[in-house]
Amino acid sequence: MAARLFTFVWILVVVAAAGSSGHVRAGGLQAPRFQVLAHADPGGGYSGDVVGERHFAYLSSRRGKTDCPAQGVRVYNLANPRRPRHVSTFAALKDTWTEKTIVRRVKTSGFDGVLAVSSFQACTNGAFGGFGVYDVTKPSRPRRLALVRTVPRGSHEIWLATARGHAWVYTAEAAAEFAVAPDSFGFHIYDVSSPRKPAEVGGWSACRDLHECSPLVATGADSRYLVHSVITNAAATRAYLSYWNLGTVILDIHDPAHPAYLGRTPVGQGNAHSAWLTGGGKIMLETHEVVHGRPVVWQIADPAHPVQLFTVRLPAALQPGGSTAFGLADSVHDPKVLGRYAYFSWYGQGVALFDLKNPAKPRFVTRFRPPPKRDGHELLCPGEACTAVWGVFPTRNYVLASDLNSGLWVLSRPA
Repeated sequence: MAARLFTFVWILVVVAAAGSSGHVRAGGLQAPRFQVLAHADPGGGYSGDVVGERHFAYLSSRRGKTDCPAQGVRVYNLANPRRPRHVSTFAALKDTWTEKTIVRRVKTSGFDGVLAVSSFQACTNGAFGGFGVYDVTKPSRPRRLALVRTVPRGSHEIWLATARGHAWVYTAEAAAEFAVAPDSFGFHIYDVSSPRKPAEVGGWSACRDLHECSPLVATGADSRYLVHSVITNAAATRAYLSYWNLGTVILDIHDPAHPAYLGRTPVGQGNAHSAWLTGGGKIMLETHEVVHGRPVVWQIADPAHPVQLFTVRLPAALQPGGSTAFGLADSVHDPKVLGRYAYFSWYGQGVALFDLKNPAKPRFVTRFRPPPKRDGHELLCPGEACTAVWGVFPTRNYVLASDLNSGLWVLSRPA
């Protein structure tokens, strides 16, 4: 009886969740839509970003308003994507949270296998902050290779790239770069080709190198310049720094020891949060974590003169699931691209899918919005239920999404 009841409830959840994502074409034909393959809620606290590698999902974690459960990174085996199986946890250090993890196949003279790098932020004074490097060649048996401390508060977001026989970790340290410390890098580059011995090789600062400085504490409207996140191109020759109110800064990193400024996107909505490349690196998606923040499509063939092509908007009829902190229920968070399709994690709006066949005019396809879940950690929607999709990661077989409240979702690809 209990098993039947569980199955019935699960069917209701799946139908409700999938139904919230669909839309109907003229003539009554059902448009492409996401279908829920599976859901895994680890509990214990908020989830963070999600990334896939081979048939494994890596679900990071985030602290709450006052609690810091140090959940680390949870690894799920998705050999059967309809039945996620938790096989290990790593990077669970006391008084820290690890909201961003990148996983890559790496082959250098010092390592041949799969590396994961996770950012650590300290919940308390004196707790570890920085990043960790892990061998996840066998995901069920992760091995810590190194911990690298960064100041003052650890690594906010992180990136891992491999090229030319090397592997590099790029860190964004949002609190490091302000006018009070103009020589402190907000962006650091570490060589992890020998991952047991990471070596810092370079860095860059808008304050130091461009004399674009701002105070640590915002007065009135937030006008700070800080490195929120970073990505690189596949060749690891250019870095794209989401520089909050400075736009997206583009650097030449052929020589990691001497990053060179190439250009940046103009200031627009503010709070440049994340970026992703497509079109052979000539098209960039830029997201903005601000009230009603929207993605912007840029043509960056000439990085000194980015050209704005389009501001991406959801259909007006789509509403977010509940309200979230700081008015971000209707704000975009992160972008990803696979093939000609862009996937956006969009907080209370869920996962939004757009067709980029014409990058100058992306076409909305569908969305998936997880059912709102009650917030037990008092940061997003205290005392209420809300949807808060943090991360999205498309693969050729399925799409991974992470909701801060409800954990990991495995979805079919609708296109």
